[in-house]
Amino acid sequence: MNIILFGPPGGGKGTQAYNIVKNFNLINVSTGNLLREEVKKKTDLGNEVKSLIKKGILVSDVIINDLIKKVLSNEKYQNRIIFDGFPRNLNQAKNLDFLLKKYNQKISCVFSLQVDKESIVKRLIGRQNCSKCGLIFNKFYNPADKSDHLCDPKFLLKRSDDNEKTILSRFDTYLNITFPILNYYKKQNLLHEINGMINIDQIFKEIQRIMVSLDA
Repeated sequence: MNIILFGPPGGGKGTQAYNIVKNFNLINVSTGNLLREEVKKKTDLGNEVKSLIKKGILVSDVIINDLIKKVLSNEKYQNRIIFDGFPRNLNQAKNLDFLLKKYNQKISCVFSLQVDKESIVKRLIGRQNCSKCGLIFNKFYNPADKSDHLCDPKFLLKRSDDNEKTILSRFDTYLNITFPILNYYKKQNLLHEINGMINIDQIFKEIQRIMVSLDA
């Protein structure tokens, strides 16, 4: 089973991706992680990516497609992938279909977490990352306390880009870029829109229900 998971910044996509990987034995494929891995390995592609990043240039679809091709051609990933936030535009979606067909695979379903703008702002403005243990909290929804966070509160940091202006810009960009992709998968009867405003466990139960029904 291969699936695609979409969600706005702060929409809970990372949490649900983790739950899906853990419960369905899938492999999380994030283009960001793939790019960082190439840079770390110092491959020719990695060196090219590093150079682009230093110049502030976005990585091209050609490079992204090459990375995805490497994944799909690897037997380890055969029908075991959750694409996390990929594809990022319609061209990437169409090329993904081409590569899946080439390697005799397919997308089983596409999930889109639906969260409104007001909730996204509150989630991200309240987000706190512990620089020591790596745990993530939210001062509104899930504040850190001594029962679940043993580090000194001084390690709880806020990301510099978690401000209202940047958050709203990222949310609008996500909607504008992602809508055509969602419509593309909707026409293929693959899209499942999930209410991302409900409890985290409830969201996963709905995702799980759909995945189990597809695998039956």
